[in-house]
Amino acid sequence: MKQKVRFGIIGTNIITDQFIQAASHCEAFELSAVYSRTEARGQAFAAKYGVKHIFTDLEELLTSDVVDAMYIASPNALHAKQAIMCLNYQKHVLCEKPLASNLKEVEAMIAAAKANHVLLMEAMKTTLLPNFKVIQEQLSKIGTVRRYFASFCQYSSRYDAYRAGTVLNAFNPELSNGALVDIGVYTIAPMIALFGAPLAIKASAYLLESGVDGEGSVIFEYPQMQGTVMYSKISNSSLPAEIQGEEGSIIIDRINQMDQVTIHYRNGEVEEITLPQVEQNMVYEAEEFIQLILNQKHESAVNSFKFSYEVMRVLDEVRSQIGIVYPADLKEID
Repeated sequence: MKQKVRFGIIGTNIITDQFIQAASHCEAFELSAVYSRTEARGQAFAAKYGVKHIFTDLEELLTSDVVDAMYIASPNALHAKQAIMCLNYQKHVLCEKPLASNLKEVEAMIAAAKANHVLLMEAMKTTLLPNFKVIQEQLSKIGTVRRYFASFCQYSSRYDAYRAGTVLNAFNPELSNGALVDIGVYTIAPMIALFGAPLAIKASAYLLESGVDGEGSVIFEYPQMQGTVMYSKISNSSLPAEIQGEEGSIIIDRINQMDQVTIHYRNGEVEEITLPQVEQNMVYEAEEFIQLILNQKHESAVNSFKFSYEVMRVLDEVRSQIGIVYPADLKEID
């Protein structure tokens, strides 16, 4: 019998549903426990997936010896505290993006993973997609890169409630939320994975009265190129992403999914370089995480500590420029 990795889940939301459905395709995945702050919600979630163990106390779960790893999909403001607690109990951690509220939290999480000799990985799915790997492999075909452009604008279903006077989690700074960290990060992370950290950043945004950004745009300076990204939770866009080189451009249909990728050469030729991807595309991050555990590796070579650090450093700088301060920024890390 092949070795299984027993997972515990923190967070009972739609992202968790998508992760479990995708991870179920991984042979070594076993869903063993769920943590929920309320018994009723935990029981409902457990019944849906046939989970044996339900906990309303996280420490009790972590000391129970029914899990090897934890998937964290709680609000952003809780990521660091919960992840560090799991790591200190020698549990491997796959934590949803953004990894934390800010850079000091990311540093503390990485330190805890190293001190406890366990795996910590950010669940940034796009950098592990087959079509992102194709982009990396084929990038040289377009010559010297001069511009990276990405847009992810998706009208939030929770914005109607916000306009009616109800501030749900998506627009609540107490939970370290907002357009930049919720969906803007999908435009920034691939850029950093491809080209490294930028030399300079110039950001602007529209801030909502709740204290988070509704939409924004950022220009990134590199030695030989520029990056430009747009993101929004209060409007939609159908714009594809584009990497412009001197010999052609790589066109990506959606930067957060990467279902179709083509090269448009300067001479007019078009080359289709798309690879097939499964629809439940969180399977790739799940498989990466599981294989690292089975091979006793404590860091992903793709979603590495350095990668998560640089992404968060950029997010912090953008927030600084547009004037967003989270309560988490003012707190000491537990």
